[in-house]
Amino acid sequence: MLGAVLLAAGSATRMGRRPKCLLELDRVSLIKRVVLALTQAGVDELVVVSGHYYDQVEPEIANLAVTLIRNSCPDEGHTSSLRLGLAALSSAVDRVIVALSDQPLIDRADIRELLNAYDTCQNEKAFVVPIVQHQPGNPVIFNVRVKDEILAKGADFGGKQWRIANPEKVYRWPSANEHFIIDVDSPEDIQTVLAKTGLQLRWPHPSSKPE
Repeated sequence: MLGAVLLAAGSATRMGRRPKCLLELDRVSLIKRVVLALTQAGVDELVVVSGHYYDQVEPEIANLAVTLIRNSCPDEGHTSSLRLGLAALSSAVDRVIVALSDQPLIDRADIRELLNAYDTCQNEKAFVVPIVQHQPGNPVIFNVRVKDEILAKGADFGGKQWRIANPEKVYRWPSANEHFIIDVDSPEDIQTVLAKTGLQLRWPHPSSKPE
């Protein structure tokens, strides 16, 4: 069974403390776009971890097929949210995708590309990271043994630490797909997406916010 953890707990300080995952492309929020990409690509079980701005983020996807988990200490960082998400997955899950909620271009085809890369090497490697223009990208995927080993370690141990400890089990998958390395952390990134793709990211109109 294919599981996924979608991280959406950050404070977005570089974005002026606004929930960047609620930016919209073609009137669909980034977090909803990633949720749909994951589920349409075949994810069976999807955990979304909120934190800062949970009161805005959670209603945006409450009607979708997700399990919502709230990180009560989001300032502890990315790893704390990852561990909460992994712990919430059921024992039936044998592969895990970890995705970010601020990647505007990730779609079903991109997730399928990642899954295909995993399928080609799963007998030799446990963890797949897309590498685009010499940069590591997201989402990533790993097997259940990696999940279990992460959770068996201390609170500051996450995917990055596992990769450092087990380099021989990591497939640095070379890809030309820039979708894996484009995210939006700042207003300047919104302009970069526009310049590169012609796509305009916009903040939702106040009247369109969930009740």
